[in-house]
Amino acid sequence: MKLLIVKSLLFAIGFILIHLSSRYLKFLHYNPRSKLLSVAGGISVAYVFIHLLPELNKHQEKLGSSELPADVFNLSDNYIYLFAMIGLAVFYGLDRMVKTSKRKHEQSGKNEKAGIFWIHILSFAVYNAVIGYLLLRGEYSKDLVSMFLYFLAISFHFISNDHSLRLLHKQTYDKVGRWLLAFSILLGWGISVAVEVNEKAMAMLFAFLAGGILLNVMKEELPEERESNFLAFFGGLVFYTVLLMAI
Repeated sequence: MKLLIVKSLLFAIGFILIHLSSRYLKFLHYNPRSKLLSVAGGISVAYVFIHLLPELNKHQEKLGSSELPADVFNLSDNYIYLFAMIGLAVFYGLDRMVKTSKRKHEQSGKNEKAGIFWIHILSFAVYNAVIGYLLLRGEYSKDLVSMFLYFLAISFHFISNDHSLRLLHKQTYDKVGRWLLAFSILLGWGISVAVEVNEKAMAMLFAFLAGGILLNVMKEELPEERESNFLAFFGGLVFYTVLLMAI
């Protein structure tokens, strides 16, 4: 267990370094949009469909056979997917709230409200904390290879997220946001060392995170204004899919 803790800490530090150094990655600032961001999007989508969604199904099957409180969980035979849908809806709502607020303030010539920034960044801090927690307590912690594949996919996802958050919040993100998101990774990892969440709560956290990842991946690649490169996106998707299937 001690060796696993050390390994997971190293990957957590890797996530932290990505958040803190992404502002210095020159390809993120290319205009038109860098093909590497589309590669990152392809890798993230492959991770969602080849690993994340099958993992959701495993959680559903595992908990579907257990005794669950009738007043809470018997509302649906697919409550894991319900939590994934809630995660997607929450992050979609937050994204629309921020963009609507930003557009109004640009039209009026005013600065962004601090409250909007904090709501948005704190939601991603929770998102990151769950990712940090899963390093040690998730299915990925079974072996070094699984942990590395998780790290690889989420790293590209973080690079894309950082780029999006920086575009929305400008200097405020670099001064405050990226530090908070980096710290939340370490906080989530620290909680995983001290506390093991029960299986039901773990499944719900994982499902909520899955919905958030799915939304954040798709919103970065699908909108026309993103000027995504399909070949680069497809290349990243094929690369990570082959990697997952080969191991």
